[in-house]
Order: sequence, then C-alpha cells, then structure tokens
Amino acid sequence: MERNYILFDTPVRELLYPFTHTRPIAACRVGILTIQEKWERWLGTGVSHFTVPHLQEKFPLLHKASNTVNILLSGHILPDAGLVAAIAALEPNEELYKDQQLLAKAVLGADVPFLQAGGRKNYPGEVLGIYKPWDIFALNDKAIRADFQLLTAGRTSASLTHTNQQINHTDIFLEPGAKVSCSVLNASTGPIYIGKDAEVMEGCLIRGPFALGEGAVLKMGTKVYGATSLGPFCTGGGEIKNSVMFGYSNKGHDGYLGDAVIGEWCNLGANTSCSNLKNNVSTVKVWEEASGTAVAAGKKCGVLMGDYSRCGINTMLNTGTVIGVSCNVFGGHFPPKFVPSFSWGHQEVYRLPEALKDAGNWMALKGHTLSEKEQAVLTALYELTHQKDLKT
Repeated sequence: MERNYILFDTPVRELLYPFTHTRPIAACRVGILTIQEKWERWLGTGVSHFTVPHLQEKFPLLHKASNTVNILLSGHILPDAGLVAAIAALEPNEELYKDQQLLAKAVLGADVPFLQAGGRKNYPGEVLGIYKPWDIFALNDKAIRADFQLLTAGRTSASLTHTNQQINHTDIFLEPGAKVSCSVLNASTGPIYIGKDAEVMEGCLIRGPFALGEGAVLKMGTKVYGATSLGPFCTGGGEIKNSVMFGYSNKGHDGYLGDAVIGEWCNLGANTSCSNLKNNVSTVKVWEEASGTAVAAGKKCGVLMGDYSRCGINTMLNTGTVIGVSCNVFGGHFPPKFVPSFSWGHQEVYRLPEALKDAGNWMALKGHTLSEKEQAVLTALYELTHQKDLKT
C-alpha cells in the first residue's frame, strides 16, 4: 500500500521563534541538512508539510485519499535508523509515542482527521529533537556526524590539493566542484564536509565537526571551531564557533560568532561580535516570545537571529540576544536582548513596503528575487505583529 509522508508542526513551533515565524519546524537546519532533508534521505522519497495557514502555500501539504496511508511525522524530531524502522512497521490508525510524546501516526486516506486517536505503540529508543532555538546549536555536533555518514557512505571524496594540511583525512569529504586552498583541516575532533561548488579560501583554520553547504564560502583567514554549519550560499569570515547559519546569510568579516543560530538572508556587518558567555558565568536567560518571559538557556548562548535581519558595522550583541524577522539593527550601543520582528534600529517599526524592498535587494546580491509566496509570508507575519501600523 502506497505511503505518503507529512511533517506536521506541533505546538513546539511557538517555542522556536523567530525561526518558525517564516518556516515549518522541519525546514530548520541542524547539522548538514534540514530536518526535512534528513527524512527525505532516510525514507527515499519526498515529504510535505502540515503547518500554520500563513506558511502553508509556500510549504504545501500533499495528502492522498483512497488506499494511501498518510504517515504524519512530528516535524521537530530528527530521524535515525531505529526510528525509521519503527515508523515503517506502523499499520493504519496506529500511533508511535516516546513516553507521552507523539512521534508519528498512520492514517488511511484523507477523510480521517489527522489527529484522531489511534492504537498506541511505544518507541524504546533514544529520540533527538529541537524544542528550543538553542537546541539547534546544542545538537549540531551529533547532527553533523549523523548527516556526514548519511551523505558520504559508499562514496569517494573529491581530491584535496597538496596546498592544504589535513588531519584524519578519512573524515574529510569534498563534493564535486568544492575548492580548498592553503588551509588547515583538522578532522580529528569531528568530520569536515565541504559541499558542492563551495570554496574555502587561503589561510582558513577549520576544526571539525564542520559543514559548508553548497556554494558557500569561507573567506581568507577564517577560524572555525566545531560544531559549525554554514548552509547553502552562506559567507563566513572572522571567528565562528558552534553556530548554525541556515542559508544565504553573511558573516563575511572579522568579529566573533559563537553558540548562535542565524536564519536565511541575514547579514552581520564588519566587526559584529556576539557574547555567548556571561562575565559571571551564570545561566544565560533568553527572551521567549511565545510566553513573554525570559527562560534559562544554559551557560552559553549567543545571538538568535531570524530571517531577513541585518546589523550594522561594529554591532555588539549581548549574551542570548534574540532578533526577530526582518530587523535592521544599528547604533553605537548594545541593542535590547529582544528585538521584535520588523524593527528599525531599536525603537522604530520597519514599514512593510521598505522591509519587502530591502529584503529583495539583499536577495538580488545572490541572484535571487523575493517571490510572491515569500512576500505573502512576510506580509502575514507583519499583520500578526504590527497590525496597527498597517492602518496608519
């Protein structure tokens, strides 16, 4: 019987703002791949999304009726061999749980409500997932290692030129078209993955685990500590440690980025630096938008920046700063530890027409345009967060 796989958003999505303002949970990157890409690799087929209305058009839902079994998968859960096998064994109207957490359920046809109760099966294995934004960098070490095995098993790496120094070469993998020159790659602490047509310029120092996505660039003299992932077409420079950049974002100059998550189409101005550790080494508290309270995030947490946001040169970001979607952060002082979406500077609202135009301008620098679906997502988010400003 044909199976159709759907990644659905759970209430966890509200705890993963600002990143889930503009994408379903499963479109978040952790490791080399997004959660969606991981499932597609493991399952050998495409998956679709069941998410909130303002995201559904950009991330469409495909469900089939008749004799198709729709398999719903919790979008914040990372797959592995044991979990995939347990899901494959589900019969129609059965649910798979880890303790009280729904992992997956099988629904026959499209007429049965997606969340109708079914026969419970308990999964005994370990389950990894993202529940808070800082889980993305906290799990990045494990996720890079798992994705590296998934992507490179049975394959041969492209060659690394003699101009480079490499340590533990068996855990270094270059995709076709990748270029690495006059750099040091140390995979003794974790694997190093260089994506298709990516470039590592001269003088870079890389300590794994590390992933550089397709078309991404490390500029000359960049220092990278694991576990760090730069997604497709990102630019990295300066000093980066245990951070994830989802895709198409830039940190092209000197400055420190550590224990951080940067969304898509972001830009950090020259010498931007973020604090990831308090001076008294006490617990970092991070503003949680959904609850309107500050919550503990552990000893280390840097900046969490949503899509289409930017900061000016010499920006100083305090420990655990949260920057929403489509913000323009600038000024000579520390910005607040929570910068709401569509902020201009520290206090003014970034008007929607200008926000859309500027997002398009930044995308044009990398050969892209702001699509109608992307405009619709940003417009819907603006209406949710700044309704009164649309009327003035």
